[in-house]
Amino acid sequence: MNKRTRLVASLLFIFIIMLAAAITRFYFSVPEGTSSNSDTAQIVRRLEADGEGNRIFEDGSGSCGIADSRDRIIVAPEWMELSFAGEGRCIAAKHIGSKNLYGCIDYEGSVIVPFIYRSITKRGDEDFTYYSAVSEKDDSVVIYGEDFSPLFRRSWDSCVAGDGELVLTTEMGIYTYSTGDQGLLLKSATVTGETMGCSYTFDISSRLILSRLDVNMLEIIASSVGRYLEYAYTGDIEQLSDITGGSYNVFTMLFPNDHKILSKRLLKVPDIYIYLSKTENSQPGYEVAMITDTELTYSDDKGETKTMREECRASMKFTGSSETDMTAVSGSFLQTVPDYPLPEPPEEEPEGADEADGEKKPDPEVSTPKKSSSGYDGSADRSKLQPATTTEPQ
Repeated sequence: MNKRTRLVASLLFIFIIMLAAAITRFYFSVPEGTSSNSDTAQIVRRLEADGEGNRIFEDGSGSCGIADSRDRIIVAPEWMELSFAGEGRCIAAKHIGSKNLYGCIDYEGSVIVPFIYRSITKRGDEDFTYYSAVSEKDDSVVIYGEDFSPLFRRSWDSCVAGDGELVLTTEMGIYTYSTGDQGLLLKSATVTGETMGCSYTFDISSRLILSRLDVNMLEIIASSVGRYLEYAYTGDIEQLSDITGGSYNVFTMLFPNDHKILSKRLLKVPDIYIYLSKTENSQPGYEVAMITDTELTYSDDKGETKTMREECRASMKFTGSSETDMTAVSGSFLQTVPDYPLPEPPEEEPEGADEADGEKKPDPEVSTPKKSSSGYDGSADRSKLQPATTTEPQ
């Protein structure tokens, strides 16, 4: 998903929430006159109260409403469940179709959060309060603030709340937030990308980086890395169209000028990191450094097809201050040619190979005299070269 699609999805998400709230409000708005005493509703059982004396009650059918401190009904008893959420708001449950769905209303019965959730749970503590709402349709999670406005422009795959901590997940990552008097602060992120059958993972704990990059920006960077790697290994230039609006010339392929290479295959990305970097126009800049484990098939000097593995180092640079303007500005590999293995030395003939062919090599320790220009071959009068033998008289 490219950045334009992400922006449209975020805006569409907010629009759907607002539309759902409006539709729910239309169908479940409280009729006029229910904010005063009602002769048709009888308070049978009084339940919890808020700090202003307003109290949730049940009528004879078990439906819930709200009465003020003088037992005047201000919210008609038409809800399956009600619980106070502060600031004149209540979490409410309504039977819609065959399901019990949750939303949020105010003391006038107006719908604030649409009734599309399987559950709405209060989280946090006195320093920071928020709510997690689980969708009935797909189990996605929306995080609302204390005033029931969405804290993120997106939904999440899952939500786990702990002591001063909130862990949210998406299809691409796991994000851990600290919760406290400063609200939600992203303190660690694990973001996973995938390309050509290989996955790679960023593990980010730098508070400085996480203070500048939100979840959507991190996932744009992770996705862009995959697209660049596919271009670098395959030459498919269409991969660059979604990651940059600038020149493609600043994105280089892996070993583009080595004609000995027959094919390149990405095996894995064992290391990948993200750093802050400087830009010429003072815009926020980021650099991704990675190592790729690569299988190369090539033709050697003898024309034989060989295979080797190469560890390659690559770098990508990005700039942007939000998901709408986050873009890749360059991508390159450090090596220009592979580190080919040295040619194999010629094989030595095994001893006795010539004897096996019927020929015998001369003994290297015994030299064969050659004839001189005078015809002497050094073999005559060999006694002059040996000690004389004497015979003793008898």
